[in-house]
Amino acid sequence: MGSEKSRPLSPYTMYEDLKPPASPSPSTPNLSLNERSVTEAVESPPQNQFSKATVISEPGKVGSRTVRELLKLGFRVRACVRSLQKANALLESVAQLKLDSQDAVPSAPVGPTTEQKIEIVECDLEKPDEIGSAISNAGVVVCCIGASEKEVFDVTGPYRIDYQATKNLIDAATVANVNHFILLTSLGTSKVGFPAALLNLFWGVLIWKRKAEQALINSGLPYTIVRPGGMERPTDAYKETHNLVLASADTYFGGQVSNLQVAELIACMTKNRELSMNKVIEVIAETTAPLLPMEELLASLSSANVVSKFYSQEKELTKELVKSASEPQSLVEQDPLQSAFSSVPEKAELQISHSHSRPLSPYPMYEDLKPPASPSPTLKEG
Repeated sequence: MGSEKSRPLSPYTMYEDLKPPASPSPSTPNLSLNERSVTEAVESPPQNQFSKATVISEPGKVGSRTVRELLKLGFRVRACVRSLQKANALLESVAQLKLDSQDAVPSAPVGPTTEQKIEIVECDLEKPDEIGSAISNAGVVVCCIGASEKEVFDVTGPYRIDYQATKNLIDAATVANVNHFILLTSLGTSKVGFPAALLNLFWGVLIWKRKAEQALINSGLPYTIVRPGGMERPTDAYKETHNLVLASADTYFGGQVSNLQVAELIACMTKNRELSMNKVIEVIAETTAPLLPMEELLASLSSANVVSKFYSQEKELTKELVKSASEPQSLVEQDPLQSAFSSVPEKAELQISHSHSRPLSPYPMYEDLKPPASPSPTLKEG
């Protein structure tokens, strides 16, 4: 009897040890808000189909920081660089991220390590054949490339990098059916304004960036174009005294923002695609701006309908000009020389007719005041 009472009710006693462990409690006790956010970033990546992002950039500036911020949010990142020999700065940045996470939550359970969530590949965007494999299976592509300011005497740099290489990436992303393309350009690309317009002294760099923007908009891909202010001088500590200011296209032509602030914004856009979809966003940082969450700043911007309408009108106008220029019959039917001088003969005839009917007397108004003609003399008969 005693043995029967102690008999387990489950018929699968032999598989008892194979049962999955119980799910941990959703609550995380004894952790501050910052510790919880770091824990969640380490434990679980975003639960959606866009959890893999490809960042195209030269290591060392905004690209490396963007990789770090995406890793913090749990994204799996593929970092594409032109040369693996120059990727040391990126690797050091990722290693520092690992140390920061361990210091923040020393006892937090760890999922995939930071090194496991990043892949560094070599890709030359000037060689279109290398791009397809670099962005395969990527939900989001972030393009942070630009001609090197150190190579001032490279006349073709802005054309090759800021336009042609970027367009090669856009074309490959279109073929790969990427879900979101984020392009980093600059203030002043679509409208002339100072001091931003001075950048065109660098071999028309803003002109080529503008053409890259147009290529992205015309591609049909879901896009976000980020136009930052000057990022050369501000350090990562800039955010401690300057808060972000976001605006729609062609609002600012000057201002500064740090590489880190732009990287944090791009990561936020990647996570909140619905807030940044199909928008042209200008970003600077100011001391007088209020400190607001980036999600709130993105949501406060009006949709890209106005910008898209402007670009569509510009595109339609271009189509009309091309269409009118390609119609040969209009050129045949209306010869410019013939149309210009077609009325000349009529005017000549009119002038001739007036010259024939013009009176010879210089005093036509006094015609009636002339004395009567003298009678002709007659001879008397006889």
